[in-house]
Amino acid sequence: MERKLRINPELCTSCKQCMQVCIRDNIIVDDFAVEVGSNCFECGHCMAVCKSNAITLKSFEGHEDRIEEYDFREIPVSYDDLLQFLKQRRSVRWFKNKKIDKPTFDKLFEGAYYSPSAQNAQDVEFVVLDEKLDEFMQLVYDIIKVEENQFFRIREFGDYLRDDSTKKFHPLLWGGKQLILTFSADKTSAVIANTRMELLAYSLGLGGFYSLFILKADEIDHERLMNFFSGIDKNKHMYSAFVIGYPKVRFRRTVPHRQIKINYF
Repeated sequence: MERKLRINPELCTSCKQCMQVCIRDNIIVDDFAVEVGSNCFECGHCMAVCKSNAITLKSFEGHEDRIEEYDFREIPVSYDDLLQFLKQRRSVRWFKNKKIDKPTFDKLFEGAYYSPSAQNAQDVEFVVLDEKLDEFMQLVYDIIKVEENQFFRIREFGDYLRDDSTKKFHPLLWGGKQLILTFSADKTSAVIANTRMELLAYSLGLGGFYSLFILKADEIDHERLMNFFSGIDKNKHMYSAFVIGYPKVRFRRTVPHRQIKINYF
């Protein structure tokens, strides 16, 4: 049986917290903790809860620099500050003529690194489109043009590609020059990861917006779309398309939303 955990019996205090948080019943504790099952999916709860640092995950050895101690009683951001941050977030479509560099993208993807995923699959992948953006957008149009009679925006997109003087801005990218695509076998995992990345983007003075029309390319012809991304598992889908850049416009106040509906049963 393959063991996923490394347990140091000399450090273990038999507190049984690891056994309590294991949702797969993979640990029992007598004199010390012992891994008894073969269905560990490496969520790391046992490692994170251990008071004596007696448990580590074998698969993440060599990544000890990622382990940080913290006080669970101290939340690093207050409710009011986080809510205010969410209030000030707006979709941005007008960007400066300045591209985001790789070190800044690396900072953004730190948020996705710590993002949860279904069954702890951790299979979310990102693609940053820059130099091949125009080529990709041509492919998107070639796929989604079958619905241009239903959506005037797709017709405008086609007109723009044939003659970019027909509109001042790109009908799908607007002022954007860079695009982040998120792929996963699970839609929720992809959306959560991209949302975390997006919020970090706003903390760095960046901005952007989600494009549902670009996502239509995956919905209409997944196989043709994925041929563009030879290194990505074809079983994964493009579940998020986020146009990103340095905002050209600064907003000064919040805008009311429709009243959110909440049901308690």
